[in-house]
Amino acid sequence: MGKYIGPKSKIARKFGEAIYGADKVLEKRNYPPGQHGLARKRKKVSEYGTQLSEKQKAKYTYGLLEKQFSRTYEQAARMGGITGENLLKLLECRLDNVVYRLGIAPTRAAARQLVSHCHICVNGSVVNIPSYSLRAGDVVSVREKSKSLEVISASLAGSSKSRYAWLEWDNASMSGRFLQKPEREEIPENIKEQLIVELYSK
Repeated sequence: MGKYIGPKSKIARKFGEAIYGADKVLEKRNYPPGQHGLARKRKKVSEYGTQLSEKQKAKYTYGLLEKQFSRTYEQAARMGGITGENLLKLLECRLDNVVYRLGIAPTRAAARQLVSHCHICVNGSVVNIPSYSLRAGDVVSVREKSKSLEVISASLAGSSKSRYAWLEWDNASMSGRFLQKPEREEIPENIKEQLIVELYSK
């Protein structure tokens, strides 16, 4: 499957949730897209369909393709503890996600682009891999040459940097510290990770 580049409102309507942030289209038409959107809402979804939908929602939310998501799940399964929680923790440790969480970018897609275009540093060195996994104590900062970028300034001006307990933000240096992997209750995404585990366990 290639990268999805179509309307994001369509995906949000499919899941009935604003997974990409505030969405006026979703507010007006809170039912699945397509000619039979309203009719489909009444159909009973199978157990497999519910599990698959939850996995797809997680993939779209964090911007991963099937192979990337499967690899992340396998890594989570190898770790000790609850697999579903491990999966979400690993997704939250991704560099593109942390750039978004810190408020440097308005969306995860924008964060991924900033990382890919070498605007972000980790511990003082430029990292251009969006899937780069951060460790406790890592410092994520905006590259010196990129601090005047309008997209970054606008995003920082409109965001609240103190929302997440596992991150620390310093406005003066335009850098944030990844303190630790978040606990499940600290992750705000509405994802039923147990359904994803059940799907992969079949």
